[in-house]
Amino acid sequence: MRTRVISASLAGCTALVLSLTPAHAATPDLGRQTLAAGDGWASEGPGTTGGAAADAAHTHTVRTWAEFKAALAAGGTAPRIIRVVGTLNATEGGCEAFEVDGYDFARYLADYDPAVWGYDTPVSGPQEDLRAASAKRQAASIKAYVPANTTIVGVGKGAGITGGSLQIRGVDNVIVRNLSLESPLDCFPQWDPTDGATGAWNSEYDAMVVYGSTHVWIDHNTFTDGRYPDSSLSRYYGEIYQQHDGELDIVRGANHVTASWNVFADHDKTLMIGNSDSAAATDAGKLKVTLHHNLFTGVVERAPRVRFGQVDAYNNHYVVKEGQSYAYSFGIGHESRLYAEKNAFTLPEGVGAGKILKKWKEAPLTAVDNRVNGRTVDLIAAHNAVNPGNPLQSGAGWIPTLRARVDDPRAVPGLVGQRAGAGKVC
Repeated sequence: MRTRVISASLAGCTALVLSLTPAHAATPDLGRQTLAAGDGWASEGPGTTGGAAADAAHTHTVRTWAEFKAALAAGGTAPRIIRVVGTLNATEGGCEAFEVDGYDFARYLADYDPAVWGYDTPVSGPQEDLRAASAKRQAASIKAYVPANTTIVGVGKGAGITGGSLQIRGVDNVIVRNLSLESPLDCFPQWDPTDGATGAWNSEYDAMVVYGSTHVWIDHNTFTDGRYPDSSLSRYYGEIYQQHDGELDIVRGANHVTASWNVFADHDKTLMIGNSDSAAATDAGKLKVTLHHNLFTGVVERAPRVRFGQVDAYNNHYVVKEGQSYAYSFGIGHESRLYAEKNAFTLPEGVGAGKILKKWKEAPLTAVDNRVNGRTVDLIAAHNAVNPGNPLQSGAGWIPTLRARVDDPRAVPGLVGQRAGAGKVC
């Protein structure tokens, strides 16, 4: 495909099908916009139209989390548009609102202190049971299940969700655009003394999960930890009290997904495609995902980590901040077939290009015309130079064809920096 350099003023205006929007409309109706033909894997086959055909009875404007969940539950599978105004708070009552009678975190810490419990046996007993019951309450409250044929769109520049987890599970044809999504904070992480040599706190809840769903377009959203960065979290038993999981997971047979012009910022385990090496029954031949014109800034790892899928990652900008923890960007996992082209990487002094790829399992990939600090770098060769005993193989075995536009990688930092994220869609 021919590379084009397009002016920054047009960069964020992803090509759209506007057949349902009157040609004379002065301001485009984001709820009626659909994914353009050829714009990534979500355009495959019938494409992705979300709720663009919704009638008045299935067009909702919501201002609270309760209104949002009610709009998702109403009307069966008829096309629907949900317009989000302002910030919806899924945890207005705080963690105390989810605690069951008898749960006491101080008692939990005392009961499972490694000095008492040790590191050999998973925790069990009354306080673990009460923790699990409290966690179940939180899950029921903050998980919002998105039905088929739905468009969720933020209104203006200040729309978003805090503390909620969008669950796109087992459905087809969903669009989510123009939202600032603050990662949900797990109120009740579980202590696992058997996780590693010194145990670990494990949390639940991603900001968004695409689970067994097809034809999903995720566009112009901003994913962050918001008010609760990992640096603000406490430590118990010498380990960080981890209350975050991922920002976006695409798992369990999900297929034909396009994530475009999003910002993923300041997070650890950011974006996972395929969640288990043993999931061939559901994942083999699926997990086809396109990632283009996204900004990954200040993230530690999984941008993405891939199992099984044919993932097309192009024109993304990866920014590693000075002094941040950084593990890798692309994780090469079981039976994955990543095609990484024309991406830009901005690395600080002391972080080499050999860290960009991480090999988890033997799986070939294609990495061409990627730039690191403005210079073209062979990412596979850079990895292999610092990992001579565990080299990666070149050649994903497929060539992406579903690309609406491809920019010169030299233009990507400026284009993505100006146009990616919530509040910048046109």
